[in-house]
Amino acid sequence: MCQLLGMNCNVPTDIVFSFTGFQQRGGGTDHHSDGWGIAFFEGAGCRVFLDPAAAVDSPVAALVRSYPIRSLNVVAHIRKATQGRVALENTHPFMRELWGRYWLFAHNGDLKNYAPTHTGAYRPVGETDSEAAFCDLLHTLTAQFGDAPPDHDGLGQAIAAWAADTARYGVFNFLLSNGEALFAHCATNLAYIERRAPFTKAHLVDEDVTVDFSEVTTPNDRVAVIATVPLTDNETWTTLSPGEFAQFRDGVRVR
Repeated sequence: MCQLLGMNCNVPTDIVFSFTGFQQRGGGTDHHSDGWGIAFFEGAGCRVFLDPAAAVDSPVAALVRSYPIRSLNVVAHIRKATQGRVALENTHPFMRELWGRYWLFAHNGDLKNYAPTHTGAYRPVGETDSEAAFCDLLHTLTAQFGDAPPDHDGLGQAIAAWAADTARYGVFNFLLSNGEALFAHCATNLAYIERRAPFTKAHLVDEDVTVDFSEVTTPNDRVAVIATVPLTDNETWTTLSPGEFAQFRDGVRVR
């Protein structure tokens, strides 16, 4: 099973604490060693780090841990290859442009007998079912809305409907972001936590590391973290149900 990690905030925040534990799941506390990636939205830009090597041994991962990039939306992935060889082009998250914005997509699962038609602007570069699904989503949104993006509710509903349809082909956990919101779909395993004042201490599951968020935040900060498996062992995480779709904006889940 691949590992997913996402963060959505109301103020630019670094993900170093969560990534410290997440990195260990790429060949340390878990056996997934087929590559990893992480991407940060920064204004209109997007900073992407990809490595087909195991995260636990990756110098690129060491750089990310030592470089506190602040972002409103982050998407990260540790890969266990099911379709497509271990290669840079098959490493998540994938990035494309739609409606003048970058979009990021990372998938955990395996889609069987899944062969969407790619004849337009969005075509896979690698061999994964994940990138094929991402391109299909962008085709679907373009076909439905044309050159003008819908409002927040309309966009969320369209993505949720597409996710439910695609999930018919197999296991389809994913994280998706356009820099404004973070979208999540659960098929088997996905959980989230919303951190806000009063902030407390958090302890990682995968490393003996603790942080006191009250010392590094303001009372107005709101941060939502989404992961395949909870990253901390002294906080209460909310587990998504199979088939559940969630949207996060400004550090909270949109109901």
